[in-house]
Amino acid sequence: MLKIISKIFSVFVGLTVINVWLFRSEKNTLFRGGNAGDLLEEFEVYGLEDYFLIIGVVKVSLAVILLLSLFFNKLRFFASSGIAIMMLVALYMHISIGDDVIKSIPASILLISSLIIAYTEKISSK
Repeated sequence: MLKIISKIFSVFVGLTVINVWLFRSEKNTLFRGGNAGDLLEEFEVYGLEDYFLIIGVVKVSLAVILLLSLFFNKLRFFASSGIAIMMLVALYMHISIGDDVIKSIPASILLISSLIIAYTEKISSK
C-alpha cells in the first residue's frame, strides 16, 4: 500500500512542479510571492532573480527524476528529498517577505507530499 501511495504522490509532485515551471511561469496566480505577476517577478521580490534559471533547472530536473522513479525506484528518495528541500526554502522565502499564509499553501502541500514520498521509500527499503 505504501508503494502505491508513494507512486501517486510522485506523479502529483512531479507534474505539479513541471506545470508551474514550464506551463504557468508567466501566469499570475493567487500564490505568487509579494505582488508578483509571474514567476520571474516572484524571484525578484525574493531578491533571487540571479538564481531564477538554475533553480528552475534544478526543480524541473528533480521533477523529471521523480517521474522516472516510477520505473527506476532507486531514484525516488533522492528526487523527493531534493524537492522537499526546495519547498522548505520556498516556504522560508514566503515567510521572510511577510506573505499571507495562503501564498505558502502550494509549497506546503508539495513539501508534505515530498516528505511522505521520501519516508515511504526509506521504510520500504529496509
